[in-house]
Amino acid sequence: MTVRYEIRLAEAADLLDIHGLIGEAAGWLQGTKNTNQWARPWPNRQARDVRLREAVEAGLTWMLRIEGRLAGTVTIREQGNSELWEVAELLDPAVYVSRLIIRRWCAGRKIGAALLDWAGLQGIHRWQANWIRVDVWTTNLELHDYYQNHGFTYLRTRPYDDPWEYPSAALFQKPTAAIDMTAAMRFEKVPCNSDEAREMLSAVPTTL
Repeated sequence: MTVRYEIRLAEAADLLDIHGLIGEAAGWLQGTKNTNQWARPWPNRQARDVRLREAVEAGLTWMLRIEGRLAGTVTIREQGNSELWEVAELLDPAVYVSRLIIRRWCAGRKIGAALLDWAGLQGIHRWQANWIRVDVWTTNLELHDYYQNHGFTYLRTRPYDDPWEYPSAALFQKPTAAIDMTAAMRFEKVPCNSDEAREMLSAVPTTL
């Protein structure tokens, strides 16, 4: 039997879990990979925390549970960063994915790849997106390979004199026409806990 994954909009009460997921992923990256990804909050802890909170408040961040356990998080949005993406790219509808984190106990189940396809499906239905786009940590070359192995094309890396000025500047995209629909449909949207989050969810297609 295929396991369905429960996904819902994040709420303020989830911020502690989101911080925990980032810390857990950062520890794993520093211990096993040749990258400085998330070695410290960017650009600083206060700004990072504000960014996380604003994404939750705007209804952009989602929480994933599998078999009753917290499994990960992802943030998706309609607009990309104009500092990274060219004008013509920003005018071509896309879904922009960030902070995709899957816990290590889920490794080997291809959940991250499926979640990217789920994000693409959201983009199609909500914004008529032609692309799934992601800016990847510049020094995490293994992650670059991961995206390319899952249908993404490398576009370019935005150069910075100081890598920490914007450390996630390797740009990749995948056409939404290439998503694996079977994988994308494994996610089941479930109700939120707060009235505010439920109101946000009501504006999101529930049949995806």
